[in-house]
Amino acid sequence: MVHAPSTLARKPVLVDIALQGGGSHGAFSWGVLDRLLEEPWLRIEGISGTSAGAMNAAVLVYGHQTGGVEGARAALAAFWRRVADSARFSPFQRGPMDVLLGRWTLDSSPMYVAMDLMSRLVSPYDVNPRGVNPLRDILAEQIDFGVLAQSPINLFITATNVRTGRGKVFKNADITPDVLLASACLPTMFQAIEIDGEAYWDGGYSGNPTLSTLIRETKARDTILIPINPIERLPAPRSASEILNRLNEVSFNAVVLKELKMMALLRKVADPGDGEGRLWATMRVHIVRNDVLNELGASSKVLAEWAFFEYLHKEGRKAAETFLETHAEDIGKRSTLDLEVLLEGI
Repeated sequence: MVHAPSTLARKPVLVDIALQGGGSHGAFSWGVLDRLLEEPWLRIEGISGTSAGAMNAAVLVYGHQTGGVEGARAALAAFWRRVADSARFSPFQRGPMDVLLGRWTLDSSPMYVAMDLMSRLVSPYDVNPRGVNPLRDILAEQIDFGVLAQSPINLFITATNVRTGRGKVFKNADITPDVLLASACLPTMFQAIEIDGEAYWDGGYSGNPTLSTLIRETKARDTILIPINPIERLPAPRSASEILNRLNEVSFNAVVLKELKMMALLRKVADPGDGEGRLWATMRVHIVRNDVLNELGASSKVLAEWAFFEYLHKEGRKAAETFLETHAEDIGKRSTLDLEVLLEGI
């Protein structure tokens, strides 16, 4: 990889990474991470992840602890390959016409349509009474969870407590396969995951991803947000599936937008000498744009073909490359996300 001359001898900059969830679209984040890991001056201090973002985060931290940067890159590639291999005989496959035209969608798949309808009418406790999830075996093969506690990279995984509706953030030593499965547990598809007597659902409902722990518990003052769910979408949805997809996007973006708005407000009013308020106000935020994901529908989030993962990985690397070309010199100096825009209309 050819690095820009200005970054070859650059002093290290501590950064936090914030990873959204979004099913198979998490392979886009894999591509972004793969490219960012190539920059020796970027030193990851903490990672906050939810759902697919939680998987990427845990795999990266494990790989980094056991094999450094190259270990992290290899572990991420191996994880997504395992997911694709496990889904090779899945009933959720693209139709011949979609393959021929290069469309990444399951909208014309009879099995996907049937599953989508069934998920709105039948409980996963009836359809899958044993709570089988193929990701459990993949995670057990991929990660030695005891290693996560040894890593200097702070790992934060969010899941939503079903009883209270509040998010719970699990840290390195507390992270298990169940924690990762809980963070990715869509309640219409999977049974809630029980941890220490509490039931948990997808962390996207309460923090997608959680930023506050990064701000309070790491030394890095720069956070790179890798979103999956589009904040804005045009045109307005018209079909039932488009409306439901947009509702989910709005819901899964709501909490992180609230935290970003809090940062923007505190920049205006926080006392420079005030402890936590100052931390929020001085955090520098950067975002890796993901325009390619805006073109994909909800059904592609369960499409697990290796060719699709390769496509998203490539697009993620391209997005990260554009981000670095545009903002590498800003990291460590200034925020590149205009938080003031978030306050418009308040």
